[in-house]
Amino acid sequence: MFLITIGILQVSVFLTTIYLHRAMCHRGLELNPVLANLMHLQLSLFTGIVPRQWVAVHRKHHHFSDREGDPHSPYLLGLWHVFFGNFFYYKFEIRSEAMIRKYTPDHRPDLIDRLPIFRHGYAAYLGMGVFMLMFGLPWGLAMWSFHGTAYILLNSSINSICHMIGYRNYDNLATNHQFIALLTGGEGLHNNHHEYPSSAKFALKAREIDPAWPVIWTLEHLGLARVKEKSIATVA
Repeated sequence: MFLITIGILQVSVFLTTIYLHRAMCHRGLELNPVLANLMHLQLSLFTGIVPRQWVAVHRKHHHFSDREGDPHSPYLLGLWHVFFGNFFYYKFEIRSEAMIRKYTPDHRPDLIDRLPIFRHGYAAYLGMGVFMLMFGLPWGLAMWSFHGTAYILLNSSINSICHMIGYRNYDNLATNHQFIALLTGGEGLHNNHHEYPSSAKFALKAREIDPAWPVIWTLEHLGLARVKEKSIATVA
């Protein structure tokens, strides 16, 4: 039961970095539309994320990175405030329809977007139902809660720890933290990402490991993805 939940969590983590972050937000790669819809569906069910909202908040973060206007800068709000409160800062930001429109003018609704239950994150309750069908009560609810809490804290670690603790290859305030990168599909290589936001590969030095990159490489060789920023993505 616990291993299945960890497996679902890792899928959620990998789809967040590959689909939401590298493809949807920064356009570093293109995904096969069927595959993209399946990724969207999984994230909707198990995280409740609405991709357009996530993309808008993250693009705003890059626009104001660690300056006034950044939705979740630990330099402005404090490391532990962001680590434990990132979920609430995110919820506050997505209340603004104007902000979402401003930062996502290129958004084109997919099949999942067109289904009403997926428009406001309500599909997460269907995900709760999946856990309860798999494990019954009370364990299904407990595993669903564990998945959600772990997912939130992994994302929080990127927005907090990976802006203050770690090493820097480049002159920006984000940091690289290899251990967090191993837990988050490469997202912990945050200093590299802030230097080259549209790179589909986050590991830019030989010693760095980006766990999502072999998945992206495999998808590309299967004809299910196309990496755009190859000149950056193959630096390492």
